[in-house]
Amino acid sequence: MGQTTAAFDEMLTQAGGVRAAYGDYREWFDAQDPALLRRKNGEAENFFRRTGITFNVYGDDAGEERLIPFDMVPRIVTPNEWRKLSRGIEQRVRALNAFLHDIYHRQEIVRAGRLPQRLIAENAAFLPQMVGFVPPGGVYTHIVGVDLVRTGPDEFMVLEDNARTPSGVSYMLENRETMMAMFPELFTRVKVAPVQDYPRRLARSLAACAPAAAGDRPTVAVLTPGIYNSAYFEHAFLADQMGAELVEGSDLRVVDGRVAMRTTRGYEPIDVLYRRVDDEYLDPLTFNPNSALGVPGIMDIYRAGGITIANAPGTGIADDKAIYSFMPEIVEFYTGEKPLLQNVPTWRCSEKDSLAYVLDNLAELVVKEVHGSGGYGMLIGPTSSRKEIEAFALKLRAKPESYIAQPTLALSTVPIFTRAGLAPRHVDLRPFVLVSPKGIEITPGGLTRVALKKGSLVVNSSQGGGTKDTWVLED
Repeated sequence: MGQTTAAFDEMLTQAGGVRAAYGDYREWFDAQDPALLRRKNGEAENFFRRTGITFNVYGDDAGEERLIPFDMVPRIVTPNEWRKLSRGIEQRVRALNAFLHDIYHRQEIVRAGRLPQRLIAENAAFLPQMVGFVPPGGVYTHIVGVDLVRTGPDEFMVLEDNARTPSGVSYMLENRETMMAMFPELFTRVKVAPVQDYPRRLARSLAACAPAAAGDRPTVAVLTPGIYNSAYFEHAFLADQMGAELVEGSDLRVVDGRVAMRTTRGYEPIDVLYRRVDDEYLDPLTFNPNSALGVPGIMDIYRAGGITIANAPGTGIADDKAIYSFMPEIVEFYTGEKPLLQNVPTWRCSEKDSLAYVLDNLAELVVKEVHGSGGYGMLIGPTSSRKEIEAFALKLRAKPESYIAQPTLALSTVPIFTRAGLAPRHVDLRPFVLVSPKGIEITPGGLTRVALKKGSLVVNSSQGGGTKDTWVLED
């Protein structure tokens, strides 16, 4: 994205003072020996390397495995800021689940003229196989990641919703563990809300979504596409932390009307499958017949109430960026309340007037594919060449319905540690939300992604971004 000059700095005031949230931390930081901090920074990198905290970059040379850059300066959120964010996130997640139920049943929001029918009917993420079916517990999206950006002291906006298979929670946990290992004295000086119990909460939340046929102690497993998936580290990490089995499609089969996994004791039934396999590959008998990643027949067992799939198939439609542009209407329609968190202003290129505006202002906008993710397939106008902009304009004119556009925002900055000292860099935030019939839980913190390059607004790890620990202060 583009360069900014007037971003809100979360640590420092315009006059150079330290904001209250960072007071204790900055006092500690200023008292440290710079040489010691540099050594600690190196230790953190070695820790990540030893732990194997990596990700694969699709389209890179042979799917190169990369180390996630970690910055040791925490991003700090006050209790009041977090309470406000939590209320807005919970409202949004309630609306997302209600929306998913509605579009697979009566589609009242379409009947009310609040959402165009074509956004559902022509959406590849909409699965006819889910029409009329209610997942166990009535939950569609069990794990949600809501991407937030900040542009001012009291200005948080939702950049996108991740209702399908949000990733990154393992980095949130490893960032905290690394900080606690390197700077244990900081956590006695500053009271920070814990995040380490996320795996336990996840296991408990998934178990609460088990189908009625499950016993008192449901069996939970994590389904991974395998070691070549970009998030394989996270799949293995979460299974290990939850005490659940990590399985691949080849480990599973349908036995006596249940989905069962191969064990040393023979095949044993699974009650809840936390799948990290896309819908298309989940069941070769229902979706892609060439898929070897899924389980033949799992959709039949699912629809018969024999297993819970988390997140439910078909939830990806809520990830769609064209749907995102209607989230204010969706929140109001299903909750009867005004949205507590605002969207980033968005132009839908499928609309004639919006397309004309976007084409006239491409050099100043960020344009995204409606089905895209991970920073791929974007145009970042302010940093693109004239040739790149002209090429993208051709794609826009050819398939305008496949794109949305947003202004280039001055994302807030948080300092990172450099050899020259602290330096501001742009950040975003992905809090993680768990949904079960028993309620909605939001882990206090989340994954802060940081653009490590000076002036850059691109925070995606696939595009060279890093991460840092997120601290929510306790009262």
